[in-house]
Amino acid sequence: MYLGDYIVIESQEGTYRFSCSCVSTGTDFVAEVDPDKRKFFDDHSFPQQNPSACRFLRPLGEGRIGCTIHADSPAQCKYYRCRVMDIFSEEGEFKGYITGTLALHSEDTALQMIYERVMHEITGSEPQQEEQIQSQLVQAGYLVRYQ
Repeated sequence: MYLGDYIVIESQEGTYRFSCSCVSTGTDFVAEVDPDKRKFFDDHSFPQQNPSACRFLRPLGEGRIGCTIHADSPAQCKYYRCRVMDIFSEEGEFKGYITGTLALHSEDTALQMIYERVMHEITGSEPQQEEQIQSQLVQAGYLVRYQ
């Protein structure tokens, strides 16, 4: 359900650095826990209570569960349909969300139009693209909760 059967930690290379493999693709990768998520990663109760979950998922507060290796997550995780950011109106009304593939899921036509414009303007690699999307949505008056 949470990719726990697809990502295997082969060895721990440091406190927050791991050699991993993707079972479905047969590829190896190195994962380092994002510095801003290390305090969440240190709590091992979630993986103990959810043995089929990815070893890198953790509760991030406010009922959110997210990836702690977002910067290093493999391609299959990016295509998995988890949320990268939730989008709200200035009044706090939920308007939609963006997944790891940077796809917008929203019925709000104004948000869809802004998103299309933003997607034509963003540059750089995936982490920077997410930051640019978030920044542009905030400038357009939306509240964005980054996962």
